[in-house]
Amino acid sequence: MENRNRRLILAGTLVLALLFIGIGLMRQEHLEVLQKAVRICLECIGIG
Repeated sequence: MENRNRRLILAGTLVLALLFIGIGLMRQEHLEVLQKAVRICLECIGIG
């Protein structure tokens, strides 16, 4: 019984993670993260 509960929790966590990834992709959050990474990188080398 304990093993079954553990599997259900793991499956639920996986489904929730995939849902949040999908929402982030639909909102194009990955582009925002990329822009921030470029900005930080350019500031580190002194161009930005």
